[in-house]
Amino acid sequence: MYLNGLSPKFYMALTATSSLISGLILVFEWYYFKKNGSSFIEQVSLNHISPLIGVESDPNSSSQNSVPECKVWKNPLSLFRGAEYQRLCEETGKEALTYYDMNLSAQDHQTLFICDDDIGKPEYEIMQRAWRERNPDTRKNLAHEALEKNAECVPALILLAEEQSRSVVEVEDLFKQALKYADVAYKKSQQALEMGHNVDGLHKRNTNLLIYIKRRLGMCARKLGKLKEAAKVFRDLMKEFPMMSVFNIHENLIEVLLELQSYADVQAVLAKYDDISLPKSATICYTAALLKARAVSERLQEQQLPPGAPNKRNLSAAELGAIDAIHRAVEFNPHVPKYLLETKALILPPEHILKRGDSEAIAYAYFHLRHWKRVDGALELLQSSWEGTFRLIPYPLEKGHLFYPYPQCTEAADRELLPSFHELSVYPKRELPFFLLFTAGLCTFMAVLTFLVHQYPESTALVAKMAIQWISLPFSYLLDKLEALLPSNLLQQLTKI
Repeated sequence: MYLNGLSPKFYMALTATSSLISGLILVFEWYYFKKNGSSFIEQVSLNHISPLIGVESDPNSSSQNSVPECKVWKNPLSLFRGAEYQRLCEETGKEALTYYDMNLSAQDHQTLFICDDDIGKPEYEIMQRAWRERNPDTRKNLAHEALEKNAECVPALILLAEEQSRSVVEVEDLFKQALKYADVAYKKSQQALEMGHNVDGLHKRNTNLLIYIKRRLGMCARKLGKLKEAAKVFRDLMKEFPMMSVFNIHENLIEVLLELQSYADVQAVLAKYDDISLPKSATICYTAALLKARAVSERLQEQQLPPGAPNKRNLSAAELGAIDAIHRAVEFNPHVPKYLLETKALILPPEHILKRGDSEAIAYAYFHLRHWKRVDGALELLQSSWEGTFRLIPYPLEKGHLFYPYPQCTEAADRELLPSFHELSVYPKRELPFFLLFTAGLCTFMAVLTFLVHQYPESTALVAKMAIQWISLPFSYLLDKLEALLPSNLLQQLTKI
C-alpha cells in the first residue's frame, strides 16, 4: 500500500540523488586510483573496518602490499639547476624537480663534500647549513657568505655554479675557478697521506670534489659542442679513478661518443662495462641494442616486419641478434620505447633515477633519442619488435627471462622522483579494482534509471513496482511457510522465557 502511494516525482528525486552520489564516488575512486594505484574503499575496508569487526588481515597479503624501499641512483647526466631546470620553471611555472629529489641531492652533497676535518672551519660549517637549506635563495646567500670567509671554498663555488649561473658558459667559468682550488687541495692531502698523516677523510672529500668538478666541466664541454674535449675529460677520469665506478662516468662517455658517431669506441666501452658482474642500466642495454640495430636495420627495414611480431624467417644470425638485443633492453626497462617512439611526452630528467623505472627511461630518452634518430631504420626496428618481449615474460613480477623479476617498488619510488604534472608510466598494467568497476556500473545504472523516470514516469514506476513485487515474492513465500509451521503464539512464549 505504501509503494502504491508514492508519486513519480519521488522516484525521480530518488534516482537523481542516487546517480549523483554514485557519480561523486566514482570520480573520487578514479582520482585516488590514478594517484595511489589502489582503491580507496578497499584500503578503508582492509585497514579500518576489518579490525573493528574482528577480521584479521592475512599477514602475507599485507607484506605483499607494503612497498619495499628501492635504491635510487644519481643521474649521471643530470642538468644544471640554474641554467636549465630554473629556466623551465620561469617559462612554464612548473617545477621540474620534486622536493624528494632535491632532498636526495642535498644528502649526496653532504656525504661527498663534508668531512670531520671541517669542524672549526667557519666557511665549511656555513656550507653544511647551505646544503641542508630548502630555500634556494638562502642557499646562494650562504654560499656567498662562505666565500667571504674563504675565497677558495670549493663547495661554495660548486653551489653557485649549479644554482646561480644562468648559462652553461657561466657554469663552466665557475667550475674552472673551483678546479684550481680543488686540484691544489687534492695534491696537498695526497702528499700528507703519503707522509703517513691520518687524513683519510679529508683526502676522500677532496677526491670527491675533484671528480665532481671535472665531470661537470666535461658535461659543460659536451653542451657547448666541444665533444672531443668532453670525451678526453671522461676518459681521463676513468683512467685516473678506476675505482669510482659508482659515479657511472662511462655513461657520460658513451653519450659523447655516440654524438661523435665513434661507434667502434662505444662498442669498446660496452665490452668493458656490459658485464654480468656489473649492475646494468638502460644506457648499457639500449646502446648495445642500438649498435646491433645499426648493423642490420637497413635490411630489416626492407622486409617491413609487422609491429609486435617480427617474422624471423629468412633472418641472419646478426639480425636475430639485433632483435634479441632489443628484447633484452625492453625487459630491463620496458618504459623506454614509448619515449623513443615519441608516443609519450618527454619531460626534463630528474637528478636521481630508479633503475628499470620510468625516471631512468626519461633520463635515457632525453639524451639518447637523437642518437636513435640518426641511425636509419633503428626506430622502425624497435617499433616492430619491442612488444614481442612481453611474450617472453608473461609474469614479469614473478619470473624474468634474462634479468631478475621486475621490481614491484618502482611505481611508488618514481611517483616521488617525478613531478606531479607528468603522467607516470606503470608496468605491468594493473587491472582496475573491483570497487571502481562496481561504482562505475552503479553510476551508469542510476543515470539510465533517472533518464527513464524523467521521460516515462508512469511506465517506469509501474515496472519498478512489478520488479519489487517479483523480488519480494520469495521472501513472502518463506514467511507464509514459517507462519504455517510455527505456532501462532510463538512470540508470546519466547517473551515469557
